[in-house]
Amino acid sequence: MKVTLTIAGSDSSGGAGIQADLKTMCMNGVYGESVITALTAQNTTGVRAVLDSTPAFLEAQLDAVFEDIYPDAVKIGMVSQSALIHVIATKLQYYHPKNIVLDPVMVATSGAKLISDEAIHTLKEELIPLANLITPNIPEAEVLSHMKITSSKDMLKAAKKIYDTYGCAVLCKGGHQLNDANDLLYINNTYQWFYGKRIPNNNTHGTGCTLSSAIAANLAKGFTIQESIQRAKDYLSLALSAMLDLGAGSGPMMHNVNLKGIYSEEADNE
Repeated sequence: MKVTLTIAGSDSSGGAGIQADLKTMCMNGVYGESVITALTAQNTTGVRAVLDSTPAFLEAQLDAVFEDIYPDAVKIGMVSQSALIHVIATKLQYYHPKNIVLDPVMVATSGAKLISDEAIHTLKEELIPLANLITPNIPEAEVLSHMKITSSKDMLKAAKKIYDTYGCAVLCKGGHQLNDANDLLYINNTYQWFYGKRIPNNNTHGTGCTLSSAIAANLAKGFTIQESIQRAKDYLSLALSAMLDLGAGSGPMMHNVNLKGIYSEEADNE
């Protein structure tokens, strides 16, 4: 069985972060393992508290994983501290894993910054150049390209700028009232659109985590970047279409939507 590692924060409500990553990896046919960058106290209505890993403990987790069950792909999610980003970059350079997918979590849908300017600088300088693929949303692509994105043409221009700057493939995710869930891949000076249908579901907590984890899982299994993106988008659409409705806020999607078998059956109490 292929192995995929997620390096990200823990979401106590289970809809995003490490929890969403591991569910997604399981459903996409790989063995998932995790390195936790932070603990969060959160639910569907918001984050209440964050406790970051120390650099030393993060380093210990990375060594433990790579020295025993070496991953076929790595997904990196939110890392809020510059020192932690530096540890991850150093260890990736040391262990040389393939198929690094980075979800550069920097800016919320509202436009609010989620990590400090110092951490963003370290992410740009040390971690993004190590990635095979990054998956920014529109606000994040604006930060990385230093331009405003208001159209599909802007997405292409921004993706090219990011590719030329950092040398990694870019999946610029649509949405944010810009297009109908269409994503743009820019790689090797060529581009490809991945078209999606907007699903009328307000419970979208963890969609970015899920998409990047599914891409990493499929890369681990030997699919191309293009195939991995399409398979990940199909899985994400299916999970959203299940219309799971949990919590008082923006709830999680049904990661186990395609789970069938005797161990997924519910008790017959009638």
